[in-house]
Amino acid sequence: MHRHGYKGRKFGRETDQRLALKRGLVCALINYQTITTTLARAKEIRRITEKLITMAKKGDLHNRRLIIARLNDIDAADLLVDVIAPQIKRDSGYLRIEHAGYRRGDNAEMGTISFVDDIDLDVKVEKPAKKAAKEDK
Repeated sequence: MHRHGYKGRKFGRETDQRLALKRGLVCALINYQTITTTLARAKEIRRITEKLITMAKKGDLHNRRLIIARLNDIDAADLLVDVIAPQIKRDSGYLRIEHAGYRRGDNAEMGTISFVDDIDLDVKVEKPAKKAAKEDK
């Protein structure tokens, strides 16, 4: 048997549990800008988060709805599209993973995942004002 064409890690969980784990980790990364987790989980959520950031940089309504659907968290999606994505100045490679030693209980390899660029959550980037609607004649 071969494992060709199967993407992603299983983490010893069923599909719904694995999806919830990934969503939770991605939302935590968006909200806190850096998290420490196992190295395998960090590598897995990097794949997901970088695709979401690329969609957020486009910033249109369709991509915003796709991000909300993938995260199931409107606040995290709005934070990503309105605050984080406009501050990122690179085309790819938005995240960095650093090794953080080994977990004490089971000696699992740990990693810290964070944004490469400095993100200021207090700054809300202003959108250009929409053109005024045509006046009635």
